[in-house]
Amino acid sequence: MSENLVAAKKALRAEIRERRRNITEHERAEATAAITEHLKHLVAARGVKKLSCYLATPSEPETRPFLSWAYDNGIEVLLPVSRDDGLLDWAIANDSPDENIGMYGLPEPTGELVGPIAINGVDLIIVPASAVDKQGVRMGWGRGYFDKTLGSMGKRPPVYAIVFDSEYVDSLPREVHDQPVTGVVTPSALITF
Repeated sequence: MSENLVAAKKALRAEIRERRRNITEHERAEATAAITEHLKHLVAARGVKKLSCYLATPSEPETRPFLSWAYDNGIEVLLPVSRDDGLLDWAIANDSPDENIGMYGLPEPTGELVGPIAINGVDLIIVPASAVDKQGVRMGWGRGYFDKTLGSMGKRPPVYAIVFDSEYVDSLPREVHDQPVTGVVTPSALITF
C-alpha cells in the first residue's frame, strides 16, 4: 500500500468532512427528501423484499425517512452493528426511534441482533460513503467494515452508496481492498454503473 495513496485518501476525507459541516439545514432537508425518493424508486424497480442499510450520522445524507418508509411497507431491513474484530453484526430494524451509540460514536439500532452472515439474504445493500467515482470506486471513512463485508460475500446483490452531489466525482484513489459499488444515490440522481 502506497503511503502517498493513504495520505491522499486521508486528505480527501478531511476535505469532505469540512464540506459536510458547511451544509445548511435547508440543503440537508432537500437532499434527504430527494435521496429518499430515489431509494424508494430503486427498491420498487428491483422488487426488493429485504435490504441492508445504515443509520446516518449527523454529517451524512439522512437515511431515517427511507428506513421508516421501508418499515411501513413491509420491507425487512438489516442495520449494521460494528464489532471489535472489524466485522459487522446486523440488527433487524423495528419501528422504535431508540438508538444506541456504538463504536466510534456511531448510531446503532436496538433491534434483534443477528450475525454477520445475515446480510447474505438481502436483495439490496445500501452503504455509506465519503465519495464515489464514475467507475464505481467507493471511498469509505477508513475503517474497512463495509469493504470486508462486501469482499467476503460469495454472491453479492446490488450495492448502492449514498453521497451528496459534490461527492460523486470523476476519480478516486483506490487500494486493492476497496470494493466497488453497483451504483450511487445523490440528491440529483440515481446512477447504476
